[in-house]
Amino acid sequence: MLRGLTTTGGVITSAGVVLAATFAALMVIPLAFLVQIAFIVAFGVLLDTLVVRSLLVPALVLDIGPRAWWPGALAREGAQRG
Repeated sequence: MLRGLTTTGGVITSAGVVLAATFAALMVIPLAFLVQIAFIVAFGVLLDTLVVRSLLVPALVLDIGPRAWWPGALAREGAQRG
């Protein structure tokens, strides 16, 4: 898990920030409903990028253990070890 985070973390975080900024750019259009939608989507993307992918998913994977890798070989290796 740690290797995956260090390898892809920067790319995923920067892509999420760019996507949030793209949606946030829609807030300059003077349509109230578009400003609200742009804010909600930009906030949701940032929340997903910075909290869910950085903290929640790794914590759940570590808590679940080898069963988190269910369809792959890592689950079978973890089950054999105990």
